[in-house]
Amino acid sequence: MALRADQAEAILALSAVALRDRLASGALRAVELVEACLARIATVEPKVQAWAWLDGEHALEQARALDKRRQAGLPIGVLHGLPVGLKDVIDTKGIPTANGTAIDAGRVPAEDAWIVARLRAEGAIIMGKTVTAECAFMHPGKTTNPHNAAHTPGGSSQGSAAAVAAGMVPLAIGTQTGGSVIRPASFCGVVGFKPSFGMIPRTGVLTQSPFLDTMGVFGKTVEDCALLAEVLTGHDVGDRATAPLPTPRMLDVALSKVPVTPTFAFAKPPGHEQTDPQMQSALDELAGLLPDAFDVPLAGFDEISAIRQRINYAEMSKCYYGLERRGRDLMSDVLKGAIDEGKAVLARDYLAALDWRDLMNTALAEVFDRCDAIVTPAALGPAPEGLGSTGSSLFNGLWTMAGVPAISVPLFVAENGMPMGVQLVGRRGDDARLLRTARWLAHHVETLDQGN
Repeated sequence: MALRADQAEAILALSAVALRDRLASGALRAVELVEACLARIATVEPKVQAWAWLDGEHALEQARALDKRRQAGLPIGVLHGLPVGLKDVIDTKGIPTANGTAIDAGRVPAEDAWIVARLRAEGAIIMGKTVTAECAFMHPGKTTNPHNAAHTPGGSSQGSAAAVAAGMVPLAIGTQTGGSVIRPASFCGVVGFKPSFGMIPRTGVLTQSPFLDTMGVFGKTVEDCALLAEVLTGHDVGDRATAPLPTPRMLDVALSKVPVTPTFAFAKPPGHEQTDPQMQSALDELAGLLPDAFDVPLAGFDEISAIRQRINYAEMSKCYYGLERRGRDLMSDVLKGAIDEGKAVLARDYLAALDWRDLMNTALAEVFDRCDAIVTPAALGPAPEGLGSTGSSLFNGLWTMAGVPAISVPLFVAENGMPMGVQLVGRRGDDARLLRTARWLAHHVETLDQGN
């Protein structure tokens, strides 16, 4: 029997953690959740355009199999029955993965990426492939912002952020090399979490820059992101950035009570003069609501944006060499320009740029000794109008370069009604603590709002 519209809306209003609990108990069937998602997709996808590939019947087949498994009393996974959207740079066996480029149109991988295999093992439903900017770079795809279709959703994980923001799926996965998780999360008004570099294996994911590429997740709440990120963490010999370490208890820690009231350091990143006045005003107001908050300078970081770009472009010119040979004429001018710029980077300059990560973390250690998280804008301001650009990642690349965890929490709203995220940054490897701090901040601000 089909769900009524009000029933579907009630289901989709729940967080991923709440849905997980209902699915595990049998109070909600996986088929019901997928049907609700498909109904929402049918309504909003014509305008949002978040999906590069979607097969509703395939999603329902997965759901039926998972429902039968639970009803039979067999063990179920941590993500049992939860639909997840995957950025179209993540290989999925038997499902087209075109990397956002006509060069790879019709490409169907023979194997799942490491994280897709992990998702399946934990009972997640592969809902479909979400739109990416061309080759996960800057040339935008077809997706629009769910809050206003005339504005960009950001990039390059635009489809994943938009799909969660529009209520089409409770969870989605993206990647970040500059600001491709934090920025679209801010623009679309969802939580976006970029874990520490090397926390989640990238095997089977399009490689743009091995030194920078980082997996990321999207959800409605901080705890939703903690749930998904924890499942995806691990060691894979195919990804030398990962290490055989214990799985961090991200969700348990995120849900736990803070031992003491967190302390926040407000930092103005290089280029802060470009911050939209509305974003700066919101940050100033937030600082006034937080006890013991203090300002911290980011001395010596002025060149980091150029250094990160040097690494990104140099490695891209190597990693996209095969794509370029097969179809340079099908590439956008912006992608070709970056590749050509990367070819001109001297080996001396590239190798010297790699040294900066350790230097940055040494400098940041003194800051983190005094605070629980650094607070900065998640983007320059609200999503810009127009779909010809994905917006600036100026305030994100710094933290990608350092390899530290970062999260965007949708605390602000611009005068035009568009969301704006605040970015919290933690010490490298302190992902669970950052998630707990972010959840505390979200609840603290919500409580203050309700009291006014």
